[in-house]
Amino acid sequence: MKCISVYTDNFEAFSDIYEQIIDSPPADNEDVVLEGITVSGSGEVPDQYIERMKVKPEVVVMREKQRGITILQHGNVFEICMPGEAAAE
Repeated sequence: MKCISVYTDNFEAFSDIYEQIIDSPPADNEDVVLEGITVSGSGEVPDQYIERMKVKPEVVVMREKQRGITILQHGNVFEICMPGEAAAE
């Protein structure tokens, strides 16, 4: 799964730029700034990472089933985890 980190704790701000991120994700190890928010291509994460994060009480888990995307929110970061083929589109 490709992971993109979005450094904000503001859900509304995250929602405002979410589609931009999905449409044009940053490359691995690339940082971009969208509407004042840093977005970073974090590379690949194993499925076990997502499963471990889901059980932590401080992590909010959101799913976009149609595209197979999992969003993890914890602290002041959102992590968008998506299948590799979705990231290439």
